Amino acid sequence: MIVDTHVHLDDERYAEDLEEVLARSREVGVNRWIIPGADPTTLERAVAIAEAHEDAFFAVGVHPYDAANYERAQMERFIEHPKCVAVGEIGLDYYRLPEREEAIAAEKKLQHEVFIDQIDLANRYDKPIIVHIREASRDAQTVLEAHAGEQGGVLHCYNADHELLSLAERGFYYGIGGVITFKNARKLVEVFPMIPEDRLLIETDGPYLTPHPYRGERNEPAYCELIAVKMAELSGMPLAEMQRICRENTTRLFGI
Repeated sequence: MIVDTHVHLDDERYAEDLEEVLARSREVGVNRWIIPGADPTTLERAVAIAEAHEDAFFAVGVHPYDAANYERAQMERFIEHPKCVAVGEIGLDYYRLPEREEAIAAEKKLQHEVFIDQIDLANRYDKPIIVHIREASRDAQTVLEAHAGEQGGVLHCYNADHELLSLAERGFYYGIGGVITFKNARKLVEVFPMIPEDRLLIETDGPYLTPHPYRGERNEPAYCELIAVKMAELSGMPLAEMQRICRENTTRLFGI
């Protein structure tokens, strides 16, 4: 069995055929799903999906792009729900910063404040964190080393930055998604063998980052199998063994 540890089932692109998406997922052995928090306006839909499906779980959190809409009270409203397994996705993203220098500084400051407050929230409720990092590895690592708790977390859609490998020693896992199957994923392919096997997780990030050969189409949990096949190939191990390792890692981190 495979767990898709990061799939946005609350996204509107799944609204019309969610049950069919989950049925296809089950058919290939992807039988559990974690819905990360990102846009606070869809959190209640994520909760509803988790309540309606025994094997669906969710996380509370606000993506750095939505930092201005972060309200801790909203997160605390759902964090003790029995299907809530983490806080995230939270982090830093410098990819789309404003043009003016003052605006850049303000945006980074806001992202840092919201990131740290959500880490504090996770620590308070003993939840692992799901971390989003884009073009901000050094700053994110500094924050995590200073504030992250012993419960650790996962670097979602791991960006292949060597510097971040040291976080494995602090209880962090590495989410591997469809990018590993891309023809231009040379950096991730080179770094992949350096990730400890007991720190690997599988994710799709659906509906985004669809693996080859379906790149350009909507991503969905069933494609975890394609990711697992590539991971097993790069590790030189049977597919079933890679699936077992990732399944055990998921249970260790998220308790499911």
